[in-house]
Amino acid sequence: MVLTPRLACIATLVPQGARLADIGTDHGKLPLSLLIEGRIASAIGSDIGKGPLAHAARNAREHGVSLSLRLAPGLDAVRPEECDTVSIAGMGGQTIAEILQAAPWTADGAHLLLLQPMTMVYELRQWLWAHGYAIERETLCREDRRRYVVLSVRGGAEVREVPLSQCALSPALLQAPGAAEYLRHLLTREQRALAGMEQASRADNGRLTEQRALVHEIEQALEGLT
Repeated sequence: MVLTPRLACIATLVPQGARLADIGTDHGKLPLSLLIEGRIASAIGSDIGKGPLAHAARNAREHGVSLSLRLAPGLDAVRPEECDTVSIAGMGGQTIAEILQAAPWTADGAHLLLLQPMTMVYELRQWLWAHGYAIERETLCREDRRRYVVLSVRGGAEVREVPLSQCALSPALLQAPGAAEYLRHLLTREQRALAGMEQASRADNGRLTEQRALVHEIEQALEGLT
């Protein structure tokens, strides 16, 4: 069971002996690879698609492992006592936030959450802090030309209201191997966005101020790393 670099990165973060719930499991490659290796005690794969789950069931039979499959959105079909680790990957940050919002037990501090947003990373960090989740670790990986970040998160933390311009990074991100390269990539992207906004004939002053603050935040963090 060969994993893509993105899924392989998430796999390394799953604790030995974990009881994993993989949300948006698709063909079940992440939980199946961990079961085949004997890394985890049990796994649930949940998805909204019947086709992918049927494929996951075939994969499980082929490799002789037991993967509990659930046809449901988000964590709707997963009970908190069934798992101690939850992985949610390959979705937008807003969708991940909505899944966690619909499952308040994820904020109890007893579950490790491995979150890999494809978009809206800043917004996801902001939402997590505002709802009492701590970002304990951030792990960076690359797949083809794209860069990804995996957030290791746990609930039970103090609620923090953080401006979006300060959510491009976190203390955990600054500790991650490869953080400087990742911040340079972010800075280039956000500087390009700022230049486009400044050249626009009708610039939104509020958004322009926020974008300048965002660029400044990344610049300051990068200076601290180099």
